Amino acid sequence: MPRNPGMTDDTIIKMYKCDMSFKEMELLVGLSGRAIRNVMYKHEVEMNREQHSGQPRKNKVNENFFKVWTHEMAWVLGLFVTDGHMHNKLHSVYFSQKDERILRLIAKYMEAEYVLSSFGKTKTTATLIINSKEIKKDLELFGITANKSLTLPFPSIPEEYLSSFVRGVIDGDGWVGHEGYQMNVTSGSQIFAKGLLSIFRSWELKSGITEQKSQAGNPIYRIWVSGKAELLRLSEIIYKWAGTEDFIVHKRVYMTQHSGNPYLDKDCRENPMWKLVDGKIVHTPISSRISIRTNISHSLLETLRTLALENNTYVNYLIETGLDSMINKEISFHRIIKPKDRIQYKTTIDKQLLDDLKILAKNHHLFLNDLIEYSVLFINLKNVKRKRKK
Repeated sequence: MPRNPGMTDDTIIKMYKCDMSFKEMELLVGLSGRAIRNVMYKHEVEMNREQHSGQPRKNKVNENFFKVWTHEMAWVLGLFVTDGHMHNKLHSVYFSQKDERILRLIAKYMEAEYVLSSFGKTKTTATLIINSKEIKKDLELFGITANKSLTLPFPSIPEEYLSSFVRGVIDGDGWVGHEGYQMNVTSGSQIFAKGLLSIFRSWELKSGITEQKSQAGNPIYRIWVSGKAELLRLSEIIYKWAGTEDFIVHKRVYMTQHSGNPYLDKDCRENPMWKLVDGKIVHTPISSRISIRTNISHSLLETLRTLALENNTYVNYLIETGLDSMINKEISFHRIIKPKDRIQYKTTIDKQLLDDLKILAKNHHLFLNDLIEYSVLFINLKNVKRKRKK
């Protein structure tokens, strides 16, 4: 039988040395016990009979970690309820993160062996494996189960550690707009979504919930906070007890960029989205553009074509300046009037701008073309890109 993607000999050996039994490893690796044993023989790894029998030895981890409240524990718990996974048969829990630095920090806090695997449908997301019956039992006491996505409750968190828990939740499954005006957390559990919303509102933040359906027909809830001042207030709360490492860098940068004392750091990702210039965050231009097809007012489109001709630019460039200005303002959309002369309009748009626009549309229960038409009120001719000279 073929081994699961990402399960190299080195990974299998690390799992074994982390005290996993062959029975546990079979489910994760995708190989039979005999095949796993052959890997050990091949690399002359000394084996323990207890592991052959299926009984795991004591795993190296601080099994009291989730018994004692600290800001580090609350942050890790927030990460687990969003980006964690619990095996329904084995005494194993997994933390998945694209940022491997976060996984190393979790292992450090939990005094656990750093054993990585891959997890998810594509088997490409780095996953920290922790094998402990006690850890799994403690997480279950918080209401966390193997199939937690739709039924996860909002755990009972002491007030003192609530901000660190929410920071973990945002780091795990939160999205922060690159301009620092919007944030949302995605959850499949209505109970958890309502619990998080109540926390945001107790902090007097402008917040709400939007709902949509997944491809499988399950509800998806987005709990959002919107507005520059609101995100600054949120950042003051959740980063108050943060250390020097326990946060996702780009989310803190985006959330605090409008502060008098923003968090400044280099973007070390493969495709950097900002750079530091004279001590300030400067967003790097996004060259990727994608095609869209929508319906907008015919009369409005004619007006934009005339304006574009007069200013040596294109209609979509005009629309983008309006969208960018609109997204970065706190606006009430209750009085949007939908025209009756809409026609199909095909164009290209900046991918990041479109992503931000989709979030704004969901938060206010609007369609993209509603916002595109409304954004014309915010067009800034000084910032519009011009046609290239031939």
